[in-house]
Amino acid sequence: MVGFETVRDLAVQTPSKIVFLVMDGLGGLPHPRTRRTELESANVPNFDRLATEGNLGLTDPVAPGITPGSGPSHLALFGYDPFRYLIGRGALEATGIEFELGPDDLAIRGNFCTIDGDGRVTDRRAGRIDTEHCAALCRLLQQIELDGVRAFVEPVRDHRFVLVLRAPGLEEAIATNDPEREPAPLLPLKALAPQAEATATLVRCWAEAARDLLVEQSPANMVLLRGYSHRPTLPPMSELYRLTPAAIAVYPMYRGLARLLGMTVLATGTTLADQVATLRENWEAFDFFFLHVKATDTAGEDGNFDAKVAAIEAVDEVVPEIRALHPDVLVVTGDHSTPATMAAHSWHPVPFLLYSRWGRADESTAFHENACAQGALGRIPATAAMPLALAHAGKLAKYGA
Repeated sequence: MVGFETVRDLAVQTPSKIVFLVMDGLGGLPHPRTRRTELESANVPNFDRLATEGNLGLTDPVAPGITPGSGPSHLALFGYDPFRYLIGRGALEATGIEFELGPDDLAIRGNFCTIDGDGRVTDRRAGRIDTEHCAALCRLLQQIELDGVRAFVEPVRDHRFVLVLRAPGLEEAIATNDPEREPAPLLPLKALAPQAEATATLVRCWAEAARDLLVEQSPANMVLLRGYSHRPTLPPMSELYRLTPAAIAVYPMYRGLARLLGMTVLATGTTLADQVATLRENWEAFDFFFLHVKATDTAGEDGNFDAKVAAIEAVDEVVPEIRALHPDVLVVTGDHSTPATMAAHSWHPVPFLLYSRWGRADESTAFHENACAQGALGRIPATAAMPLALAHAGKLAKYGA
């Protein structure tokens, strides 16, 4: 990938505007009956029209064959090497709800889950309980006390919460107890490095106390913990690319990631129409917009093929409103693939569409995985998305004499 030093030296500030429309988990796999992916199955005339006017390709979020989490895959889209700048999910969740992480804070991403009488996880998301229910359970868990440690339990959204442990010397190298499949026994919360033994003991004590407090609850009677992390330090997009970037995202984790990259996180309602309205209302104030759509990934993780198709179609319907703003560059893509047939993130490359007045026309007539595989951009690392967008927006100077 092109190094930050090179991009920083080439970046120029211009009035041109870039929009990244990111449909989380966009990539899919063929349905066993129809042999068509979710994107191939969707009626998306506006995306197809963009495909005829722009360029298509496929991106690898991290590397071929590697299944990425949402953090690394979004970092890559914004040009950050996901191996160099690995951010734990805990820090993303905490920052997303505007919890101010201090130097002695260890943030841990939590899921409420359902376990059976044998301690096996039967629902990793506890039926996707609503945020109000999650907040009530967090208040219940606030009573857990640990010697020498202050613990904060804050609701994030739906079944997700964040646990922050505050004490000097806490370590990140702790294993998750999430088996990432159902039904399956909880994994041990163990240290992954000798120096993390004391922290692992604290986390185990907290989880055991949480289990005792939740035993009579339904469906959320246990917790899954992962993404142990301190607050990271990353170079801001404004410094790297000479941009004034903004984020329009509903889910806290993506708002947190945007904040860590120096984007202004705009207040928005919860619907796609609200997000597009926020884009329109703030159009003059920024030159880079990250517009995040979560519904595609949620449907994919739930294994709901039809719901993912419907989510893609809903985004297609707002494309004319975005185009009416006349962005100089419009990128339409996902952060990773979440095929409904797998009900999980996958390693498959992600559809990528780049529209600008400076694109070379290819023979694309539709926007889906197979068309993207034949597109002019080819198969590229996701870290190439930002340099491509900047170049097409006239924001990169010539390299060398």
